Amino acid sequence: GSVVERFFSRLYHSILKKTLAFPRSIIVSVLALFVFSMIVLSGLGRSFLPDFNEDALVISVVTPPGTSLEESGKTGKLVEEILLEFPEINITSRRTGRAEMDEHAQSANSSEVEVPFKLKDRNRDEFLDDIRKKLSIVPGASITIGMPIAHRIDHMLSGTRANIAIKIFGPELNRLFTIANKVKSAIEQTGGLVDVNVEQLIEVPQIRIIPNRVILAKYGIKLGDFMDFIDVAFAGETVGQVFEGERAYDLVVRFNEQNRSNIEAIRNCLVDTETNEKIPLHYVANVINDSNPHNIGRENVQRKIVVSGNVSGRDLRSVVNDIQSRIDKEVTFPEGYRVEFGGQFENEAKATRMLMLTSIGAVIIIFLLLFLEFRILRLAGIVILNLPLALIGGIFSVYFTSGIISIASTIGFISLFGIAARNGILLISRYRFLEQQGMNLKDTILNGSLDRLNPILMTALTTGLALIPLAVASHQAGSEIQSPMAVVILGGLISSTILNLVVIPAIYSLK
Repeated sequence: GSVVERFFSRLYHSILKKTLAFPRSIIVSVLALFVFSMIVLSGLGRSFLPDFNEDALVISVVTPPGTSLEESGKTGKLVEEILLEFPEINITSRRTGRAEMDEHAQSANSSEVEVPFKLKDRNRDEFLDDIRKKLSIVPGASITIGMPIAHRIDHMLSGTRANIAIKIFGPELNRLFTIANKVKSAIEQTGGLVDVNVEQLIEVPQIRIIPNRVILAKYGIKLGDFMDFIDVAFAGETVGQVFEGERAYDLVVRFNEQNRSNIEAIRNCLVDTETNEKIPLHYVANVINDSNPHNIGRENVQRKIVVSGNVSGRDLRSVVNDIQSRIDKEVTFPEGYRVEFGGQFENEAKATRMLMLTSIGAVIIIFLLLFLEFRILRLAGIVILNLPLALIGGIFSVYFTSGIISIASTIGFISLFGIAARNGILLISRYRFLEQQGMNLKDTILNGSLDRLNPILMTALTTGLALIPLAVASHQAGSEIQSPMAVVILGGLISSTILNLVVIPAIYSLK
């Protein structure tokens, strides 16, 4: 072989001799390393998806319900003027409200400002913190800062524009709103929690017309006819179209402004009876001033209100754990009221459970395939016992890079099982072949391991070289999912390759 091959063969031969001299010490040392890696794992952060490297922001600006389009536009313009003071921002675009028939309808009090940016002398977190600080002066607006893709993912997951959705359920809306504000006060000082907002619940003034069925019957007015009259008189009915050039306009019939502009005019408007007499509306109905919530949120038929927030500078799981602790200590929920956590946290927990079950299933299938191959439980068990060796490198690679385990990282850990099993199969199959040739145990391990050294190292090297470009591209747009997975696989590939070459011979020598 080449000079490099001879060097690694001599080095590995020396390591193997020491391994076979003290196999139990090697096994215990590796076991201790695995336990230590599990301790490191318990301290890592958790997140559903990694942060997206988007060079644009989506800033949601929500003013109180009922705000006119003009006032909402003024608030949006103020936000844009503040944003354009930043050297990283050259242009903004804003959309205020959306059509009622739009699949993502929004009222006139809601605006979304899209902000492309280019970082210069500071990192993304410092830039976003500065934006939040400057926008905090905007009066009467709830502002949430996100990025285009992440913003839409959050909205699909929980119906909110934020990473975390704290959903409070209960029967009475006013009490829900009070509890939600207590929750906000309890959690808004949580480290790493930003953009904390309570879903706005505003009473909208209304005029209610309540028909008196007895009096209607006395005047010979059918209830259906009366309701049709009210609908046409005050809401209007389209009876045709008027054309001006190529434009068509609906022709709507209803009372004029004088007869519907205030509650007294409505009370005194005239209604036709069965005998064609005209009587004031207040003869046959109660006309009262009232108010009702502009919006009632429900989930599974239960009324709810949402307290939302984003995460900055920390992992999602630790922030949610702190929030849960604060709510448990500082907020008491009356009977019939409860809290649930949604958004990315909820989906991270579900996905983690699913992937855990998937990984257990993968290990069982790998074990069955190994047993079918070797027909000996002990040999299949030796290979399976080495699967955790791949986790060691993956855990440390996450610790020394992002420090956060996302779903992409978890998929990388599952992929490592196949890599670790492959190396074990190469070694065990070679040992069995040499034993069948009549070679003693020690020579079988030495020769078999040296025979498989080059294939194992070359396979690991080529796989690792292919993963390096993905692993180092973590800060580039489009690599947010691939990079964490590549980092885990690369770290696990190193640990499984090195430790398998030592641990499997050590375990096999105890035969």
